[in-house]
Amino acid sequence: MLSLPVDIPSLVFLLFSAAAAGLARGFSGFGSALIFVPLASTAVGPLVAVPLLLVVDGITTLGLVAPAARLANRTDVARMALGALMGVPTGVWLLSRLDPLIIRWSIVAIVILLLALLMSGWRYRNQPKPPVTIAVGAVSGLLTGIAQIGGPPVIAYWLGGAVSAIVMRANFILYFAISTVLSAVGYVWSGLVTAEVLILAACMAPLYAIGVWLGSRMFGMASELTFRRICYAMIAAAAVFSMPILDGLLR
Repeated sequence: MLSLPVDIPSLVFLLFSAAAAGLARGFSGFGSALIFVPLASTAVGPLVAVPLLLVVDGITTLGLVAPAARLANRTDVARMALGALMGVPTGVWLLSRLDPLIIRWSIVAIVILLLALLMSGWRYRNQPKPPVTIAVGAVSGLLTGIAQIGGPPVIAYWLGGAVSAIVMRANFILYFAISTVLSAVGYVWSGLVTAEVLILAACMAPLYAIGVWLGSRMFGMASELTFRRICYAMIAAAAVFSMPILDGLLR
């Protein structure tokens, strides 16, 4: 414990955030970054929080990828991933170059905007077209590279299609697995995956994995509307409590 890069209260806070984020991730296939990154950034800063989630999520959700690959529409996922290939490097560059305080405020603002998009119920209702799919992937990749919050644009785009919830969830999981690999390459190249990140990841992974497992078990069992509202509330609370202006009051 003496070798931990954070104090015990901060570690407990990170563990709690990881469990909550994993629960949302396992159930819906997305949402972990919208909860974890704003909260964790208050404790360790975005330059640690963002690659930390990448490492933990990438390792603990490997078991979801193979089943998802069998069920997903691989053509649509490949087009979306092509866009991410263009957007992720830009996001990683911004993360490694901007002031951490600017990044934290940007994350809060983006999370609130994306939450509003999800809660509005807006969906892309037209037939998905390759150029549009690639463009959405590029926007998602940009947000993924800078804060691992590239889910909502993809969700708003794909949820308007006439496919089953099972296939849609599989699409999300497979796409985010690919974007995770792209981000990992960028973070390693930029020197963001440090010893501090790996130590914290080892501490967080068990609780995050338990959250993912519980969320996966709940998929198809709980009311989708109820759980969606709970996720929205968690995301909103994470955005509010992670505002830098509240650092002196809450931390």
